[in-house]
Amino acid sequence: MPPDKAGIIPRLYPPTGSPVNPTPAVNTLRPSACPGLLRIVQALDGGICRIKLAGGSISATQAHAVADAAQAHAGGVIEATNRANLQIRGIGAQEQALIALLLAAGLGPDNAAGDDVRNLMLSPSAGIDPQMLFDTRPLAEQMLATLQNHPRFHELSAKFAVQLDGGEALAMLEHHHDLWLSAFIRNGQTLLAFGLAGCPGLDAPLAAVPLEQGHALVVAVLEAFLELAGPEQTRMRHLAVDNLLGHLRLPLLSAEGFKRPPNGALLHLGTYPQVQRNQFYVAVIAPLGRLDATMLKGAAHLASEYGDGTLRFTPWQGVLLPNIEKPHAVTERLAQLGFLCSIDQPLARMTACTGSSGCGKALADTKADAVQLAALNPGHDVHLSGCPRSCAAAHVAPVTLLAMSPGHYDLYFREAAQPGFGRLHARTLSIEAAGALLRARPRSNTDD
Repeated sequence: MPPDKAGIIPRLYPPTGSPVNPTPAVNTLRPSACPGLLRIVQALDGGICRIKLAGGSISATQAHAVADAAQAHAGGVIEATNRANLQIRGIGAQEQALIALLLAAGLGPDNAAGDDVRNLMLSPSAGIDPQMLFDTRPLAEQMLATLQNHPRFHELSAKFAVQLDGGEALAMLEHHHDLWLSAFIRNGQTLLAFGLAGCPGLDAPLAAVPLEQGHALVVAVLEAFLELAGPEQTRMRHLAVDNLLGHLRLPLLSAEGFKRPPNGALLHLGTYPQVQRNQFYVAVIAPLGRLDATMLKGAAHLASEYGDGTLRFTPWQGVLLPNIEKPHAVTERLAQLGFLCSIDQPLARMTACTGSSGCGKALADTKADAVQLAALNPGHDVHLSGCPRSCAAAHVAPVTLLAMSPGHYDLYFREAAQPGFGRLHARTLSIEAAGALLRARPRSNTDD
């Protein structure tokens, strides 16, 4: 499962505290296999609660609430997802108490029916990136409010997702979304190019609109999708693009001149200057996407002590602390907490699904195997998947290890001309054999 009630509108500048919200009417939620804040989904290791964060952002006070909830009412495992959200694992019988604690912190949606549809991804450096063409956060806040409060949009699948890209250097450009919007400038005017069932890093846009029409475009596309989609057509890829474009009640412009610059290499890890004078952001990775209450509370304390009291989770399963004046001290303390701060740490190049310790479909303990593989220093970006669904990886990794049995994997190299994981290179390798094979193979530009 790839990696949120009432009364509080999600904010891209999270408040330091929020009033207690009433208990949600959980029975209003439609059936879904995806967890949410209000819908706990069971796994082998207990229940899963997914907390959808507005723009990936969370206040230090809210981060403490997540940590307290995980400690008091679950197994203590907190995950940073590849859609810049958080989820809590190992929830037992106290799920209603856990939900109530999160709602009291203002982490829920405007209303129960809007929980599933808060799927809007921004750059983790929105509003602070020197390369950005505009600050996406006000428009994103408008979009999120509409998604939650427009009853028709509650019919969307819990997997239906939108991406808003403001041209930031730090941007995840490979995750596919049902609708993506990406800023560019033509003749001095800021426009939003857009595409369907794709991503700005790989696909050509279909058309464009002026920036001030961005919100109207999202509304028009979603209304057209719901008008045309049948019960089994839950994602944009299930519809004919030309048919949908013909139903848009909005004038469109050509996307001529659009060219999305590549994202800056490795800007999701390290210290980088912001557009604000003498301000920096510090970005780190949670090992294999997992952190505990001590790590989350520690990062929240640093955000309050050295920054503006907010944290931003990233699509690289990490966390970014913005508006820092003393980045070296922050990096040292994040490393002491257990975060990965350098690409030279092999585990920083590893992702892995939940694995057989928590998922009934997984054929291997991918988390433990990833730690073992990292110790062998394979020198490549590797994703370990317990089954063909490839959870925890929203795009194809340069190298994929697909579990065949406990401790044994088929090895694939990503190739643009090959579907799925790419080209099958070797079968049924042990972790030791996979490490040796990868160490002997130089990294290529497909690893970046």
